[in-house]
Amino acid sequence: MRSLSALPKAHLHLHFTGSMRHGTLLELADRDGIRLPASLVEDWPPHLSTADEKGWFRFQRLYDVARSVLRTEDDVRRLVLEAAQDDAADGSVWTEIQVDPSGYAARFGGITAFTDLVIDAARSAEQQAGIGMGVVVAANRTRHPMDARTLARLAAQYAGRGVIGFGLSNDERRGDTESFGPAFAIAERAGLTLVPHGGELRGPAHITQCLDHLHPQRLGHGVRAAESAAVLDRIATSGVALEVCPTSNVSLGVYSTLEEVPVRQLTDAGVDVALSADDPLLFGSRLAGQYVVLRAAQEFTDAELAELARMSVRRSCAPSDIVDTTLTRIDDWLAAAPGQGGTS
Repeated sequence: MRSLSALPKAHLHLHFTGSMRHGTLLELADRDGIRLPASLVEDWPPHLSTADEKGWFRFQRLYDVARSVLRTEDDVRRLVLEAAQDDAADGSVWTEIQVDPSGYAARFGGITAFTDLVIDAARSAEQQAGIGMGVVVAANRTRHPMDARTLARLAAQYAGRGVIGFGLSNDERRGDTESFGPAFAIAERAGLTLVPHGGELRGPAHITQCLDHLHPQRLGHGVRAAESAAVLDRIATSGVALEVCPTSNVSLGVYSTLEEVPVRQLTDAGVDVALSADDPLLFGSRLAGQYVVLRAAQEFTDAELAELARMSVRRSCAPSDIVDTTLTRIDDWLAAAPGQGGTS
């Protein structure tokens, strides 16, 4: 089989702290005497389910514990560089890393200073890892919508200078989606790509709310659209892409098995799907692993996997020269004779 790590692709749904290497988490925690829960040490990757709010709270607590090990500018630069290196090893030519600056502001001098740091770290990582990187500023839907407007204005200031998109993350069962519309309008006027989460923990009706009020070009997850032919048709007709994270969906209990993740149903309906890893630190699988599990669990052919890679590149915010070159490289990957093994 052809190596899926060698398949050129883009990574469009990757959270900042969630991109951290497990080994880096352990090392930084040990350095500062931070006691990690067993689920982040000997029981890693943790067993998670967000079927209810208590389950989401446990997931968020682990994320917050992991974030607490980032103490210095060098820690931030290391995280971004290692995320870029790991993605490059998985075949990514372009990675969009998503961050809520307000979650790090207290330790790093405010949201503007932290955003400056992340953008500079991404520029340096691009050169060292040999891939392109863009930053998505994401608001937290468990906080007040006015906070989202502040972050949207921040993102707008950096449009064209490292920030390429604006998102909305955290438990989609919290907050009122419509109330975040004004923040997304600010980002939209700045020309940023709009990439809120939706349609993972809540069903098709929530996707409709996101489409009506947030006007996304891409939707984080969106897999529950498969439950409504009307919503699925609207997504396809409007050209909204879905950032689908198979191992994350199963780890969080959205689906019981990898076979159930409706990737083929989505693409058969004419929806662009960009496979992504979401939070490798918590789910134990990185970018190439998403392609591997579709090959193994759903018998996706190399031609189908190549088309998914094309979708990820076309729907990215990568410069046109990177898009064009990568699409040619994907064709070359598919045209080459399969190697002797190599499922990664």
